[in-house]
Amino acid sequence: MLNIGVFGAGHLGKIHLKLLNDSKYYNLIGFHDSDRLSSIEVQDKFNYKFFESPEKLIKKCDVIDIVTPTDSHHKIAIMAIKNKCHVFIEKPISKTLNEAEEIIKFAKLNNVYGQVGHVERFNPALIASRSHIQNPMFIESHRLSEFNPRGTDVPVVLDLMIHDIDIILSIVSSPIKSVNASGIKVISASPDIANARIEFINGCVANLTASRISMKNMRKTRFFQRDAYVSIDFLSKSTEIVKINDLSSKIDTKGMILENAEGEKREVYFENPKVLKSNAILNELESFAKSINNNQIPIVDLNDGYLALKIAQKIIDSF
Repeated sequence: MLNIGVFGAGHLGKIHLKLLNDSKYYNLIGFHDSDRLSSIEVQDKFNYKFFESPEKLIKKCDVIDIVTPTDSHHKIAIMAIKNKCHVFIEKPISKTLNEAEEIIKFAKLNNVYGQVGHVERFNPALIASRSHIQNPMFIESHRLSEFNPRGTDVPVVLDLMIHDIDIILSIVSSPIKSVNASGIKVISASPDIANARIEFINGCVANLTASRISMKNMRKTRFFQRDAYVSIDFLSKSTEIVKINDLSSKIDTKGMILENAEGEKREVYFENPKVLKSNAILNELESFAKSINNNQIPIVDLNDGYLALKIAQKIIDSF
Protein backbone atom coordinates (compact mmCIF):
# COMPACT_ATOMS: atom_id res chain seq x y z
CA MET A 1 0.00 0.00 0.00
CA LEU A 2 1.09 3.53 -0.74
CA ASN A 3 1.20 6.02 2.10
CA ILE A 4 -0.85 9.02 1.06
CA GLY A 5 -1.62 12.44 2.51
CA VAL A 6 -4.35 14.83 1.42
CA PHE A 7 -4.06 18.61 1.16
CA GLY A 8 -7.47 20.22 1.42
CA ALA A 9 -10.45 19.11 3.51
CA GLY A 10 -13.23 21.03 1.80
CA HIS A 11 -16.17 19.48 -0.02
CA LEU A 12 -14.11 17.48 -2.54
CA GLY A 13 -11.28 16.92 -0.09
CA LYS A 14 -13.64 15.10 2.29
CA ILE A 15 -14.75 12.84 -0.57
CA HIS A 16 -11.13 12.01 -1.37
CA LEU A 17 -10.36 11.34 2.30
CA LYS A 18 -13.22 8.85 2.61
CA LEU A 19 -12.37 7.02 -0.60
CA LEU A 20 -8.66 6.84 0.19
CA ASN A 21 -9.37 5.66 3.72
CA ASP A 22 -11.40 2.77 2.31
CA SER A 23 -9.11 1.97 -0.63
CA LYS A 24 -7.05 -1.21 -0.71
CA TYR A 25 -4.28 0.61 -2.61
CA TYR A 26 -3.60 3.38 -0.11
CA ASN A 27 -2.78 3.85 3.54
CA LEU A 28 -4.20 7.23 4.54
CA ILE A 29 -1.65 8.98 6.75
CA GLY A 30 -3.65 12.14 7.31
CA PHE A 31 -4.46 15.55 5.90
CA HIS A 32 -3.52 19.21 6.05
CA ASP A 33 -5.78 22.21 5.57
CA SER A 34 -5.14 25.89 6.22
CA ASP A 35 -8.41 26.18 8.17
CA ARG A 36 -7.35 24.81 11.56
CA LEU A 37 -10.75 24.90 13.28
CA SER A 38 -12.50 23.17 10.40
CA SER A 39 -9.70 20.60 10.24
CA ILE A 40 -10.06 19.72 13.91
CA GLU A 41 -13.80 19.19 13.34
CA VAL A 42 -13.02 16.84 10.44
CA GLN A 43 -10.47 14.98 12.56
CA ASP A 44 -12.90 14.57 15.46
CA LYS A 45 -15.82 13.52 13.25
CA PHE A 46 -14.06 11.11 10.88
CA ASN A 47 -10.92 10.16 12.78
CA TYR A 48 -8.56 11.28 10.01
CA LYS A 49 -5.30 12.61 11.46
CA PHE A 50 -4.84 16.37 11.02
CA PHE A 51 -1.29 17.61 10.44
CA GLU A 52 -0.76 21.28 11.25
CA SER A 53 2.64 21.10 9.56
CA PRO A 54 2.48 20.37 5.82
CA GLU A 55 6.16 19.41 5.86
CA LYS A 56 5.61 16.71 8.50
CA LEU A 57 2.75 15.19 6.51
CA ILE A 58 4.75 15.14 3.28
CA LYS A 59 7.72 13.42 4.93
CA LYS A 60 5.51 10.51 5.99
CA CYS A 61 4.01 9.95 2.52
CA ASP A 62 4.72 8.32 -0.84
CA VAL A 63 1.88 10.22 -2.53
CA ILE A 64 0.32 13.63 -1.97
CA ASP A 65 -3.25 14.30 -3.09
CA ILE A 66 -3.80 18.03 -3.71
CA VAL A 67 -7.46 19.08 -3.38
CA THR A 68 -6.98 22.75 -2.56
CA PRO A 69 -7.89 25.97 -4.39
CA THR A 70 -6.09 26.27 -7.74
CA ASP A 71 -3.75 29.08 -6.71
CA SER A 72 -2.06 26.79 -4.14
CA HIS A 73 -1.55 23.75 -6.42
CA HIS A 74 1.91 24.79 -7.60
CA LYS A 75 3.39 25.51 -4.17
CA ILE A 76 2.16 22.25 -2.65
CA ALA A 77 3.10 20.15 -5.68
CA ILE A 78 6.67 21.48 -5.80
CA MET A 79 7.09 20.93 -2.04
CA ALA A 80 5.86 17.33 -2.37
CA ILE A 81 7.88 16.55 -5.50
CA LYS A 82 11.11 17.83 -3.95
CA ASN A 83 10.49 15.30 -1.18
CA LYS A 84 10.20 12.51 -3.80
CA CYS A 85 6.42 12.21 -3.46
CA HIS A 86 4.18 11.36 -6.39
CA VAL A 87 1.41 13.94 -6.79
CA PHE A 88 -2.26 13.75 -7.66
CA ILE A 89 -3.46 17.28 -8.47
CA GLU A 90 -7.11 18.23 -8.85
CA LYS A 91 -7.89 20.03 -12.10
CA PRO A 92 -6.76 22.43 -13.31
CA ILE A 93 -3.14 21.45 -12.82
CA SER A 94 -2.22 25.01 -11.78
CA LYS A 95 -3.23 28.64 -12.17
CA THR A 96 -0.71 29.46 -14.92
CA LEU A 97 1.13 27.63 -17.68
CA ASN A 98 4.48 28.64 -16.18
CA GLU A 99 3.52 26.96 -12.92
CA ALA A 100 2.43 23.82 -14.78
CA GLU A 101 5.72 23.73 -16.71
CA GLU A 102 7.66 23.95 -13.46
CA ILE A 103 5.63 21.10 -11.89
CA ILE A 104 6.37 18.92 -14.92
CA LYS A 105 10.07 19.84 -14.86
CA PHE A 106 10.53 19.02 -11.19
CA ALA A 107 8.56 15.76 -11.50
CA LYS A 108 10.99 14.62 -14.21
CA LEU A 109 14.04 15.71 -12.23
CA ASN A 110 12.86 13.83 -9.14
CA ASN A 111 11.60 10.77 -11.07
CA VAL A 112 8.06 10.89 -9.68
CA TYR A 113 4.68 10.51 -11.35
CA GLY A 114 1.88 13.02 -11.45
CA GLN A 115 -1.78 12.74 -12.37
CA VAL A 116 -4.34 15.49 -12.88
CA GLY A 117 -7.92 15.03 -11.69
CA HIS A 118 -9.79 15.20 -14.97
CA VAL A 119 -12.30 12.80 -13.51
CA GLU A 120 -14.60 12.57 -16.53
CA ARG A 121 -11.99 10.39 -18.27
CA PHE A 122 -13.07 7.76 -15.75
CA ASN A 123 -16.80 8.30 -16.21
CA PRO A 124 -18.27 4.85 -16.97
CA ALA A 125 -20.44 6.30 -19.78
CA LEU A 126 -17.36 7.55 -21.63
CA ILE A 127 -15.55 4.26 -21.03
CA ALA A 128 -18.53 2.29 -22.39
CA SER A 129 -18.73 4.34 -25.59
CA ARG A 130 -15.04 5.12 -26.17
CA SER A 131 -14.42 2.29 -28.67
CA HIS A 132 -17.30 3.56 -30.84
CA ILE A 133 -15.75 7.03 -31.21
CA GLN A 134 -13.36 6.65 -34.13
CA ASN A 135 -12.88 9.85 -36.12
CA PRO A 136 -15.34 12.54 -35.02
CA MET A 137 -15.65 15.57 -37.29
CA PHE A 138 -18.05 17.60 -35.17
CA ILE A 139 -18.29 17.61 -31.38
CA GLU A 140 -20.80 19.48 -29.27
CA SER A 141 -20.60 19.67 -25.47
CA HIS A 142 -22.83 21.34 -22.90
CA ARG A 143 -21.72 21.53 -19.28
CA LEU A 144 -24.23 23.54 -17.28
CA SER A 145 -24.41 23.85 -13.52
CA GLU A 146 -26.55 25.60 -10.95
CA PHE A 147 -24.75 28.40 -9.17
CA ASN A 148 -22.38 27.38 -6.40
CA PRO A 149 -19.90 29.92 -4.99
CA ARG A 150 -17.40 27.13 -4.34
CA GLY A 151 -15.91 27.26 -7.85
CA THR A 152 -15.97 30.98 -8.55
CA ASP A 153 -12.30 31.58 -7.71
CA VAL A 154 -11.56 30.80 -11.38
CA PRO A 155 -13.40 31.45 -14.69
CA VAL A 156 -16.03 28.90 -15.71
CA VAL A 157 -13.60 27.67 -18.36
CA LEU A 158 -11.22 26.41 -15.66
CA ASP A 159 -14.02 25.30 -13.36
CA LEU A 160 -16.24 23.36 -15.79
CA MET A 161 -15.29 23.58 -19.47
CA ILE A 162 -11.80 22.21 -18.89
CA HIS A 163 -13.32 18.75 -18.34
CA ASP A 164 -14.63 18.75 -21.91
CA ILE A 165 -11.43 20.28 -23.27
CA ASP A 166 -9.46 17.38 -21.79
CA ILE A 167 -11.87 14.75 -23.16
CA ILE A 168 -11.80 16.25 -26.65
CA LEU A 169 -8.00 16.52 -26.69
CA SER A 170 -7.77 12.86 -25.66
CA ILE A 171 -10.00 11.79 -28.57
CA VAL A 172 -9.12 14.07 -31.51
CA SER A 173 -5.70 13.11 -32.89
CA SER A 174 -4.88 16.37 -34.62
CA PRO A 175 -3.16 19.68 -33.86
CA ILE A 176 -5.41 22.68 -33.23
CA LYS A 177 -5.87 25.20 -36.03
CA SER A 178 -7.78 27.95 -34.23
CA VAL A 179 -9.67 28.84 -31.06
CA ASN A 180 -12.49 31.40 -30.86
CA ALA A 181 -14.56 32.11 -27.78
CA SER A 182 -16.78 34.49 -25.87
CA GLY A 183 -17.46 34.77 -22.15
CA ILE A 184 -19.80 36.78 -19.96
CA LYS A 185 -19.59 37.82 -16.30
CA VAL A 186 -22.99 37.63 -14.63
CA ILE A 187 -22.48 37.09 -10.90
CA SER A 188 -18.76 36.48 -10.41
CA ALA A 189 -15.70 38.62 -11.04
CA SER A 190 -14.73 36.20 -13.81
CA PRO A 191 -16.88 34.81 -16.69
CA ASP A 192 -19.77 32.59 -15.58
CA ILE A 193 -20.87 31.62 -19.10
CA ALA A 194 -18.56 30.71 -21.98
CA ASN A 195 -18.75 29.33 -25.47
CA ALA A 196 -15.75 28.17 -27.47
CA ARG A 197 -15.17 26.88 -30.98
CA ILE A 198 -12.05 24.81 -31.51
CA GLU A 199 -11.02 23.93 -35.06
CA PHE A 200 -8.51 21.15 -35.68
CA ILE A 201 -6.21 20.81 -38.69
CA ASN A 202 -7.90 17.54 -39.69
CA GLY A 203 -11.20 19.41 -40.14
CA CYS A 204 -12.83 18.44 -36.86
CA VAL A 205 -14.75 21.23 -35.11
CA ALA A 206 -15.65 21.24 -31.41
CA ASN A 207 -18.25 23.59 -29.99
CA LEU A 208 -18.19 23.84 -26.19
CA THR A 209 -20.62 25.63 -23.88
CA ALA A 210 -20.24 25.99 -20.12
CA SER A 211 -22.34 27.84 -17.57
CA ARG A 212 -22.38 27.90 -13.77
CA ILE A 213 -25.60 29.92 -13.48
CA SER A 214 -27.98 27.51 -15.15
CA MET A 215 -31.44 26.57 -13.87
CA LYS A 216 -30.53 22.89 -14.17
CA ASN A 217 -27.45 20.69 -14.32
CA MET A 218 -26.39 19.22 -17.65
CA ARG A 219 -23.25 17.38 -18.76
CA LYS A 220 -23.70 16.09 -22.29
CA THR A 221 -21.34 15.64 -25.22
CA ARG A 222 -22.19 14.46 -28.72
CA PHE A 223 -19.72 13.13 -31.27
CA PHE A 224 -20.64 13.11 -34.96
CA GLN A 225 -18.66 11.04 -37.43
CA ARG A 226 -19.15 9.53 -40.88
CA ASP A 227 -20.79 6.32 -39.74
CA ALA A 228 -22.12 7.13 -36.28
CA TYR A 229 -23.45 9.62 -33.77
CA VAL A 230 -22.44 9.04 -30.16
CA SER A 231 -24.23 10.83 -27.32
CA ILE A 232 -22.85 10.70 -23.78
CA ASP A 233 -24.65 11.94 -20.68
CA PHE A 234 -21.95 12.29 -18.05
CA LEU A 235 -24.49 13.21 -15.38
CA SER A 236 -26.85 10.24 -15.75
CA LYS A 237 -23.94 8.02 -16.83
CA SER A 238 -25.70 6.80 -19.96
CA THR A 239 -24.85 6.68 -23.64
CA GLU A 240 -26.65 6.22 -26.93
CA ILE A 241 -25.09 5.34 -30.25
CA VAL A 242 -26.75 5.81 -33.63
CA LYS A 243 -24.95 3.87 -36.35
CA ILE A 244 -25.40 4.45 -40.07
CA ASN A 245 -24.45 1.86 -42.68
CA ASP A 246 -24.69 1.74 -46.45
CA LEU A 247 -27.61 -0.48 -47.34
CA SER A 248 -27.23 -3.46 -49.62
CA SER A 249 -30.36 -4.84 -51.26
CA LYS A 250 -29.19 -8.30 -50.24
CA ILE A 251 -29.16 -7.47 -46.53
CA ASP A 252 -32.16 -8.35 -44.41
CA THR A 253 -32.01 -5.46 -41.98
CA LYS A 254 -33.93 -4.73 -38.79
CA GLY A 255 -32.79 -1.11 -38.69
CA MET A 256 -34.60 1.99 -39.89
CA ILE A 257 -34.13 2.82 -43.58
CA LEU A 258 -33.49 6.40 -44.69
CA GLU A 259 -33.42 7.53 -48.31
CA ASN A 260 -31.86 10.83 -49.44
CA ALA A 261 -32.84 13.02 -52.41
CA GLU A 262 -30.52 11.06 -54.70
CA GLY A 263 -32.31 7.82 -53.89
CA GLU A 264 -29.42 6.43 -51.81
CA LYS A 265 -30.59 4.28 -48.94
CA ARG A 266 -28.85 3.88 -45.62
CA GLU A 267 -29.58 1.77 -42.60
CA VAL A 268 -29.86 3.47 -39.19
CA TYR A 269 -29.89 1.50 -35.97
CA PHE A 270 -29.48 2.27 -32.29
CA GLU A 271 -27.24 0.86 -29.58
CA ASN A 272 -27.14 1.45 -25.85
CA PRO A 273 -23.84 0.02 -24.60
CA LYS A 274 -23.91 -1.41 -21.11
CA VAL A 275 -22.53 1.10 -18.64
CA LEU A 276 -20.94 -0.48 -15.60
CA LYS A 277 -21.61 1.14 -12.24
CA SER A 278 -18.48 2.64 -10.74
CA ASN A 279 -17.15 5.57 -8.74
CA ALA A 280 -15.11 7.71 -11.13
CA ILE A 281 -13.21 9.52 -8.35
CA LEU A 282 -12.21 6.25 -6.71
CA ASN A 283 -11.23 4.84 -10.10
CA GLU A 284 -8.96 7.77 -10.94
CA LEU A 285 -7.25 7.61 -7.54
CA GLU A 286 -6.71 3.86 -7.72
CA SER A 287 -5.62 4.10 -11.36
CA PHE A 288 -2.86 6.43 -10.19
CA ALA A 289 -1.78 3.90 -7.55
CA LYS A 290 -1.57 1.19 -10.22
CA SER A 291 0.53 3.48 -12.43
CA ILE A 292 2.98 4.06 -9.59
CA ASN A 293 3.14 0.40 -8.59
CA ASN A 294 3.62 -0.74 -12.20
CA ASN A 295 5.97 2.11 -13.15
CA GLN A 296 3.63 3.25 -15.92
CA ILE A 297 2.62 6.69 -17.16
CA PRO A 298 -0.76 7.66 -15.62
CA ILE A 299 -3.86 7.74 -17.83
CA VAL A 300 -4.16 11.51 -17.27
CA ASP A 301 -0.58 12.61 -16.72
CA LEU A 302 0.85 16.05 -16.01
CA ASN A 303 1.32 16.76 -19.71
CA ASP A 304 -2.39 16.13 -20.31
CA GLY A 305 -3.17 18.60 -17.55
CA TYR A 306 -0.81 21.13 -19.13
CA LEU A 307 -2.38 20.79 -22.59
CA ALA A 308 -5.92 21.19 -21.21
CA LEU A 309 -4.83 24.31 -19.31
CA LYS A 310 -3.08 25.66 -22.42
CA ILE A 311 -6.26 25.46 -24.52
CA ALA A 312 -8.37 26.75 -21.63
CA GLN A 313 -6.07 29.76 -21.40
CA LYS A 314 -6.38 30.37 -25.15
CA ILE A 315 -10.16 30.36 -24.74
CA ILE A 316 -9.98 32.84 -21.85
CA ASP A 317 -7.61 35.06 -23.85
CA SER A 318 -10.20 35.13 -26.67
CA PHE A 319 -12.84 36.79 -24.48
